[in-house]
Amino acid sequence: MIIEKRRKGSCTTVLVGKNATLDGSTLIARNDDGHEALDPQRFVVIKPENQPSHYKAVLTSFEIDLPENPLRYTSTPNADLKDGLWPAAGINSVNVAMSATETITTNPRILGLDPYNEASGFGEEDIVTLVLPYIHSAREGVERLGKLLMTYGTYEPNGIAFADHDEVWWLETIGGHHWAAVRIPDDAYVVAPNRMNIDKFDFDSSDTLCSSDLQALIDNHQLNPDFEGYNLRHIFGSSAVKDNIYNNPRTWYGQNYFGTISENPQNQELPFICHANRKITVEDVKFVLSSHFENTKYDVYGTTNTEAEKKLFRPIGINRNHSAHILQVRNNVPEALAGVHWLMFGANTFNHAVPFYTNVEDTPACYRDATTAYDPTNMYWLSATTAVLGDSNYNLFVDLRDSYALTTMAKFREIQNATDALGEKADLAAANEQLAKVALEAQNELLGRMVFLGSANMKLRFDFND
Repeated sequence: MIIEKRRKGSCTTVLVGKNATLDGSTLIARNDDGHEALDPQRFVVIKPENQPSHYKAVLTSFEIDLPENPLRYTSTPNADLKDGLWPAAGINSVNVAMSATETITTNPRILGLDPYNEASGFGEEDIVTLVLPYIHSAREGVERLGKLLMTYGTYEPNGIAFADHDEVWWLETIGGHHWAAVRIPDDAYVVAPNRMNIDKFDFDSSDTLCSSDLQALIDNHQLNPDFEGYNLRHIFGSSAVKDNIYNNPRTWYGQNYFGTISENPQNQELPFICHANRKITVEDVKFVLSSHFENTKYDVYGTTNTEAEKKLFRPIGINRNHSAHILQVRNNVPEALAGVHWLMFGANTFNHAVPFYTNVEDTPACYRDATTAYDPTNMYWLSATTAVLGDSNYNLFVDLRDSYALTTMAKFREIQNATDALGEKADLAAANEQLAKVALEAQNELLGRMVFLGSANMKLRFDFND
């Protein structure tokens, strides 16, 4: 059996097509969650000379010779490499973005036909390294990963996102060696939790791809429970009680925030492809990735709901958010400035998204050099510290958090606008250093103000002064 530490397993994904965003960019975003509250992450650039020519997995016996001439790409690997790299996400030098992976669900009917390759398959630990340096479009990413899955197999169920200037694609693994992928319509968005998400699937559409025998597998083994059409969530998914409390409510909250209104947070039939009631911003996506059922009776930090209501559903923002990314490929700037890797470390409720340019050779040290040892001068650990204190009295600190978020995001936008205005002459590495400096100073300032405010409200106090 696959041991639990192999899978981070608790993520939430948001995808947005170019005509559904405010500025015409494509967006793929995900919380990179885990089983432990703390798991230090780093932000690095992998240069072609540092990409392995022969890759060996840490968790299985999988190994492979990789193609020549890899592309440079950004990556957010673990600080502790004992279980492998876990690169999570990045944008390569031709502005193709990839996020891997969203752990999803499955059922015994498909696993009985196509078991996981637990001995020599690959998984979340490996996927970004195997695919992102070798693709020049989102569709090409789907095709490369699909071939690897059919050839070598995987040991776990995952969803993977790809984006370029024009297209956003979502691929879900099916059993050990099968897969299906959908191009997200340009005017649509997706909120995907830890379940099989693809519902209606048209095998004849140019906007779908899948393993060559997938339709025959379904038909020949009588896997389709529906009278008409193919709904992959019905065929290969779980529809378990756990989905009703762990997965579906996250989709419900995100969809309602974007204007796709539904009354039932436990609905198993929430749609995969949705259309918002407005154009979506990076700030919107950040809010969803940080959310904890605000303005509902399920809010973890609510003051008028019951303790049972607070604990009923799993929120999107959680203490096990290790990092989050919003990968943006822009269409209104020169190609050299198009890729932006918005990055957040730690529990999302008290962090901020920083828009790092990806056409660079290195990353700022305070984001690059996290270790497993506690170090408040590093952004991961500083964000974790802020989140712990913020969680201790959310309603005391939330107004500080909101004020700081507004001011800090405005400063990031100011730096980004000034850099964009320089076009091809912009020094993107210097801009990233400036962004990191502002982010670190702002997080330190927020933490300091929270300490001052919190100290005046400590329970360890007495009314008489000497």
